[in-house]
Amino acid sequence: MPDLFSPFTLKDVTLRNRIVMSPMTMYRSTDGKMSDFHIMLMGSRAAGGFGLVFPEQIAILPEGRTSTGCAGIYDDAQMEGLSRVAAIIKDMGAVPAIQLGHTGRKGSEKKPWHGKTQLAPDDPDGWQLKAPSPISYGGRYTYPVQELTVDEIQDIHRAYARAAQRALDCGFEWLEMHFAHGYLGASFFSPLANQRTDAYGGSVENRLRFHREAFDAVRAVWPERLPLTMRLGSDDFNEAGTQFDDAVWAVGQMKQHGLDLADISLGLNTDAMKDVPFTEIAFMVDRAARVRREVGIPVGVSWNLGIPAVADRVIREQLVDLVFLGRPALANPHWPVWAARELAHNDPFSLIPEDWHWWIRSRPGPDGSLGWPAVAGGRSSG
Repeated sequence: MPDLFSPFTLKDVTLRNRIVMSPMTMYRSTDGKMSDFHIMLMGSRAAGGFGLVFPEQIAILPEGRTSTGCAGIYDDAQMEGLSRVAAIIKDMGAVPAIQLGHTGRKGSEKKPWHGKTQLAPDDPDGWQLKAPSPISYGGRYTYPVQELTVDEIQDIHRAYARAAQRALDCGFEWLEMHFAHGYLGASFFSPLANQRTDAYGGSVENRLRFHREAFDAVRAVWPERLPLTMRLGSDDFNEAGTQFDDAVWAVGQMKQHGLDLADISLGLNTDAMKDVPFTEIAFMVDRAARVRREVGIPVGVSWNLGIPAVADRVIREQLVDLVFLGRPALANPHWPVWAARELAHNDPFSLIPEDWHWWIRSRPGPDGSLGWPAVAGGRSSG
C-alpha cells in the first residue's frame, strides 16, 4: 500500500515521494524572465523534500501572462532563467516540472497587492484580452474581450508546441497544461465563456476541441518517455457552467490523446458560484477519486491538503496518486520533513539532500536543539 512518502513512477520519471509543490504565480518576473528569486524559491522546496516542483504557470505568449510581472517561455531570452530553475530543482533531488498556460480573459492585471484589478488595453502594462467569445469575465475584469479567430486559435496551438520544445531544452522532465481557473483552456470548456457557433463551441465535444488540438501539438514535440499531464477546470459551481460529469468524460477523451495524469481542479469561470466548499478539508479529493476510478488514469489534486495526516490518508486509501500543495509550500519550505516527523516516519531527514542529512543525523543534540517544533503527541523529534 502506498503512502505519502512512497515513490511514484510515471513513464520514465520516478518521484521520490507523492508531494508536489503546486504552480503559484509570484509576480516577480521582468520581461517574462525568471531570476535568482525563482531559483531560491524552487531550489529551497526541492531541498526541503518535495518530490515534484513546479514554478508558476509559464505563459506561452506575452498576452498569456496574468501581468507583466509573470513568467513566460515565448522568447529564447527567457530560457536561461528557466534552465537554472530546472537545474537547481534536479540537483536538490526533485523532478523539475513546468506548467504551460494562457490566461485568456483573466490577464492584463495589476499585482494582487496593488488591487488585482484589470488594466485597460492601452495601459503601458495592459493588453487587449482575447477569449473564445467576446464575453468579459465580469467583476473586476471590466474591459471588452475580443473573440479569437480560428487562425488565432491555431497560432496559440503552435505557441504551445514551441513552448514545450523550449521547456524540454531547458531540462524540465514533466509538463502540465493549465486548462483550469478561468484561464483560456477553462473558458473554452465552459458554456459560461464559450458561446461560439463554430467547431470550437456548442456541444461539449466541440468545447473540448481546443484542449485536444493544443495537447496534440505538444504531444508531437514532447517525448513519450516524459509525463504529459493536464490541470482541468472540472466544475464551475454554477448551473450554466462546466459540470463535473462533463469533466469526467473530458479526461477520458484526453487519455485517448496521450494524457498521462489528470490534475483535477476548479473551473473558476465566474464569481457567481454556489455552495463552493472552499473551507472544507480536501474537498476536491472525492471528485478526483471518481476520475481515477472511472477513467483509469492517475490523478493529482490540490485544495486544503496541508494537514499531513489528511495528505497521507488520501494516498493510503488510493483516492489520488499525488498531493499538490500551494500555500503550505510557501509557508514551510520543509513541509515534507515536517510531515514525515508528524507521521512518525522512521527517518524524516532522509528526504533532504544527502549532505544536509548527514550533518543533521551525525551531530545530534538535545531534543529540540535543531530548531524544529515539538512533534505532536510528544514523540521523539528524530
